[in-house]
Amino acid sequence: MSAKGERAKRSLSSSFQPYLRVIFFVPATVLLIFLVVYPALQTLLLSFYHPPGAFARLDNYGSVLGNRQTIDTSDWSIPYGTLVNNFLWIAIHLPLSLFTGLYLALTLQKVRGASIVKSFIFLGMVTPMIVGGIILRFLFDEKSGIVPRAFGLLGISGLAIQWTAYPETLLFGLIFGSVWLWVGFSLIVYSAGLTTIPRDYFEAAQMDGASAWQTFRKVTWPLLRPTTLTVVTMTILWELKLFDIVFAATNPNGGVGGAADVLALQMFRYAFMAGNFNDAAVVATLLTGLTLLVSTWMFKRIIIGKGKNAGRLERALRRLWARAKPQGSVLKA
Repeated sequence: MSAKGERAKRSLSSSFQPYLRVIFFVPATVLLIFLVVYPALQTLLLSFYHPPGAFARLDNYGSVLGNRQTIDTSDWSIPYGTLVNNFLWIAIHLPLSLFTGLYLALTLQKVRGASIVKSFIFLGMVTPMIVGGIILRFLFDEKSGIVPRAFGLLGISGLAIQWTAYPETLLFGLIFGSVWLWVGFSLIVYSAGLTTIPRDYFEAAQMDGASAWQTFRKVTWPLLRPTTLTVVTMTILWELKLFDIVFAATNPNGGVGGAADVLALQMFRYAFMAGNFNDAAVVATLLTGLTLLVSTWMFKRIIIGKGKNAGRLERALRRLWARAKPQGSVLKA
């Protein structure tokens, strides 16, 4: 083939490349539209209508948010309502699982056989949450559960009870128990984040005479910021869509008096037990809005901010240690 023919062939193939890219995206786009976008829009529209089909404006939202099942503002005693319970789950479970995973990652960083220990800890993460809920139900059982038995041996009779049978202990028992089921995620992500930090930083801090706490506070923790944002975002998303662990550990009503009730369980009751699909769509829309807020926050802090702040901390640390050599310890300041 002549050189002219080869150039023409290459020109023809390059002109078709944009169309080939579009063709490859078509199947995924079609599936995304029919399986995600269309159902989401239908759910949103359904939330603005009454069951006969009449337009309800924001009446459904007012009805759901004004329901004591969602927010119980009568005396602010247990049960607090599904929305408050979800936020309580975030407020307690998030810091416990995050810092426990970080502590384990730092502790196992230089331990021989750490991968085996991490595998055992990660078992809680790969355990189906429906199974995890059943395990928690037995762990807090008064007769056979290890938790009441442990408190009984410590002489704390007030907690040597069946936690799932009392509203005062049900919600907090499930929250503390779910830390075991999720801490493996935090551990693995932080372990991966620690491997991305150059060892030169730790060696420079050690030469500068910084203590372990100073090294963590001024080197490790700032450089783990993207990892922390990932852990925080994924954990909050999991805590917002809680369903199976509560359902398996209690019942469709969220346990005694609805003490452990959550939004996803409330949506399940509206749709499949009461047949009220409009109110179920309201709860689904609220959950979608909350998850979009969290996802948007993560996108803004990590994806967009990454281009502006990439390498800024690393360069600052290098300048810091460069100045610290002739002047003494700066990390201790």
